[in-house]
Amino acid sequence: MTTTPHFDFCHAIRLLCEDVSHRLEEFQHICMDEVVVAFAQTRSQVQYGLQAKLTPMRFEDGALTTIRSGQKWTVQRLFQDDMEMLYILTFYLPRFQNQTFREKMITVLHELYHISPRFDGDIRRFAGHHHVHTSSQKEYDRQMWVLVDKYLALNPPAELYRFLRNRFHQLEKKHGGVVGLQVPIPRLIPVPESYTA
Repeated sequence: MTTTPHFDFCHAIRLLCEDVSHRLEEFQHICMDEVVVAFAQTRSQVQYGLQAKLTPMRFEDGALTTIRSGQKWTVQRLFQDDMEMLYILTFYLPRFQNQTFREKMITVLHELYHISPRFDGDIRRFAGHHHVHTSSQKEYDRQMWVLVDKYLALNPPAELYRFLRNRFHQLEKKHGGVVGLQVPIPRLIPVPESYTA
């Protein structure tokens, strides 16, 4: 008797993100080879809370250092197979997987849209004080709703997003377990005055 291999959540999400970045012009600046896709386990069983997040590996305008409270800082750098990663895309399980299908799709595109159009390791920055989501996160997510419809209208292969139609326990039951890559969030490191980038 053969056993069904565990479901590799991060691999599945990566394939979906790669397809989104190829099909939708709004995401064609993204090179998924330089994005780490990971998961983190939620400690709380509540459904509401952080579903996913994008961690940029650079500061504003792609800079390697920043000044905070008079101290210069850099970020711990991350490499995979000698290639430096510019972003970490983390999904919180089981919470993310227990949303509705549409909510999951919106979350995926929401996080991808945070990637700077210059793909320089920084986030997409909007004008004004609310530079992350504009002045309205609801409006930001409404835009993602439109982009989800646009993507699905292009008839991508259903196997790329079929797993999002399952809740977490359904994936576990079907595959005998859910696995994926876990990556600690990189630390900020103080930079000595003699440092040159």
